[in-house]
Amino acid sequence: MQFPDIMKSLVFLALAFPLFVSPAAAAPAISGQADVVDGDTLAICGRPERIRLYGVDTPEGQQICEDAGGKRYLCGSSAADALAAMIGRNGRVTCQEEDRDQYGRIVAVCQANGREINAELVRQGWALEYKRYSDGRYSAAETEARKAKRGLWAGRFVEPWDWRKGKRLDTEASTGTDW
Repeated sequence: MQFPDIMKSLVFLALAFPLFVSPAAAAPAISGQADVVDGDTLAICGRPERIRLYGVDTPEGQQICEDAGGKRYLCGSSAADALAAMIGRNGRVTCQEEDRDQYGRIVAVCQANGREINAELVRQGWALEYKRYSDGRYSAAETEARKAKRGLWAGRFVEPWDWRKGKRLDTEASTGTDW
């Protein structure tokens, strides 16, 4: 190796070194007026991508659950209603991107009215911690909701990830108070 080649290599390393040792810059916060798409998905006005709430999973729109009295209801709609209530009339949210999912949606932790809505959905019992994708940060909130029999935990339901695979209340063991 000749001297100029060594110098080129050293200059390259000097310029590239900060890329390897400095922490990755956090994605900028996404803020704006939000519309509820479903229990765990938002659309922010003026943005083409949808935002999927990080670490949680809610029932699908047509998913049927049973309340404490055994009465059937569309629990996906109830989860979406709970999310809309958390966002409130002004509908303003601020989200911090954590990842992107297979559909190109931003996966984020979102705040509205001074509360983290991901955690609040779990605490109210309308979302389950999505253990497959979460880092365990909602486990305590889920345990609290289950013990207090809030939201879905008041009755019987099929976990959303199993429901999407075709399991239903009548055909498979369900989760809820019979745990």
